[in-house]
Amino acid sequence: MPDAVLARYPGWTPRQCRECRDKAGGAASTGTSASASKAKPAVRGGRKRTSVEDNLPVADVLARHSGGPLEGVFTDGSSDPNPGPGGWGAVYVVNNEVVDQAHGHDPATTNNRMELMALIHGIGLVPEGTKATVYSDSRLVVDTVTKWAAGWERNGWKRKTGEVQNLDLVQKAFALVKARPELHIEWIPAHSGARWNEYADALSTAYRRDTL
Repeated sequence: MPDAVLARYPGWTPRQCRECRDKAGGAASTGTSASASKAKPAVRGGRKRTSVEDNLPVADVLARHSGGPLEGVFTDGSSDPNPGPGGWGAVYVVNNEVVDQAHGHDPATTNNRMELMALIHGIGLVPEGTKATVYSDSRLVVDTVTKWAAGWERNGWKRKTGEVQNLDLVQKAFALVKARPELHIEWIPAHSGARWNEYADALSTAYRRDTL
């Protein structure tokens, strides 16, 4: 971990040091092991574009991409097919350096659940009281926690058009957003070449590969 980054957060220790992460193949403490499963071909399904590039290891993503915001928390989730097995990933970046990251896998899930899980875990990567922008490439998730959830909560977690989907995760994500006013939630376009959004995408598909 660069000393300049650690100096910004006195008394705070990342969940995993950079050297430990590299030695372990990048397995995050809150996620599944990167070697937990064999690489699997991408299957078309759901809202996200699926391709060979979607299953790149994080090292290849960093070699290919340099654009987009270079600081903040980047989150992504996917399910192939949808519903089906899926994963989520989140990375916290300061000055274009990874401060912390996490990823996980669910054998039976949906895109939207994985996007919400990524946001929840992404918020947890930032030390309390530290200002940061948390990015998600799911407009549904961003609009849910920034526009709609407050009204649903006032109405007893009910919508005029029916039940709130994924209510357990929506409530958890919204509670975290309310408790962390120093964090700004923002949408970022998917697969637009933004370096750290692509990195989060690679974390979300790590369960398909032997190499993080």
